[in-house]
Amino acid sequence: MKQPQGEELFVSTYAREGAPMARGKGMYLYDSAGRKYLDFGAGIAVTALGHGHPKIVAALRRQGSRLIHASNLYSMESQIRFARLLVRNTFARRVFLCNSGTEATEAAIKFARKWATRKNSKRYHVLSFTDGFHGRTYGGLSATAQKKFHAGFLPMVPGFHYAPYNDIAATRKALRAHPFAAVIVEPVQGESGINAATKQFLKFLRAYTKKHGIALVFDEVQCGVARTGTMWAYQQYGVVPDMMTLAKPIGGGLPLGAVVCTEAISRVIKPGDHGTTFGGNPLACALGCVVLTTVSKRSFLASVRSKGAYLRRTLEKLRQAHGGIKEVRGTGLMVGVEMDSDLGNLIASCRKNGLLVMKAGHNTVRFMPPLVVGKADIDRAVRIFAKVLKKRK
Repeated sequence: MKQPQGEELFVSTYAREGAPMARGKGMYLYDSAGRKYLDFGAGIAVTALGHGHPKIVAALRRQGSRLIHASNLYSMESQIRFARLLVRNTFARRVFLCNSGTEATEAAIKFARKWATRKNSKRYHVLSFTDGFHGRTYGGLSATAQKKFHAGFLPMVPGFHYAPYNDIAATRKALRAHPFAAVIVEPVQGESGINAATKQFLKFLRAYTKKHGIALVFDEVQCGVARTGTMWAYQQYGVVPDMMTLAKPIGGGLPLGAVVCTEAISRVIKPGDHGTTFGGNPLACALGCVVLTTVSKRSFLASVRSKGAYLRRTLEKLRQAHGGIKEVRGTGLMVGVEMDSDLGNLIASCRKNGLLVMKAGHNTVRFMPPLVVGKADIDRAVRIFAKVLKKRK
């Protein structure tokens, strides 16, 4: 693979190829060589409203001319508006703003440990699940039950334990082994290939953690903010957590993360316990207000469900016609296509043919377009994917 010009300047944390991306408009990205790409990755589920959305651009100009940074030593108007929207649209009563999903994980772990250890100093343990992904800093990495991410970075933070996803018996056994502060789980796992929790599993976690005074944390960094066709994935399960971590689309493309939590957990956190210099940046919060106001409308959510069902049906027809596809799964516009063998250069071939999709675990291709995608865009994306699969045989 030929390294793009300029890549020699960076630490090699990404295997990138092709000309640099130069601009975006609607459903498309354009590189500096003038090539056009249908974006079905949405910047890893970030650009919910597509590229250059007029309301995002207007908010960017308006807030950018007023205030870009002041410091969390002071309250800021757009922060307050954004926090109100989060509280209004979730189970939560309190909000902590940060810059990313992994920072939200770190904060949730700290909040849970302080809440749980106030009466028992040994209740610091955290349980998470196989194939989950919670970030790349040491707290998030330690909560990520995938050895491939740990390699070369051991030892992990003490007190983290893992159980099989969707396995109630094994999880009950694991929970009995240590005094736990928190259980953290993705209702729909993204990085490992679009795997959904069962309703029985999440209901078990809620009942057990409530009975034993353990904080239940839902990681909705990738599956939240209307991605699955409801505002939050937890709403589809009828299970309400104590905390929820958010990021990716909530900043309208700018770095923004959040922990939303109950009043009971927030009461144990005092000034100086945690903080962030840039978290809740007023510019990002202004864009976040646009995102939340737009995607929380019933008609918008209904359109995500409708278009997601259409995408899955279209891909299922492709599976039946072409072979090589093991399974199509997902909900809303969070869809995974599991192949029956290693992906090889499949993602790169899609890009060469003008389609951006993402690799996930278990030989899965992620289709996660902006939530404003149209059916014509879906048809074009599947045609390109079919063309690539045909050449792959």
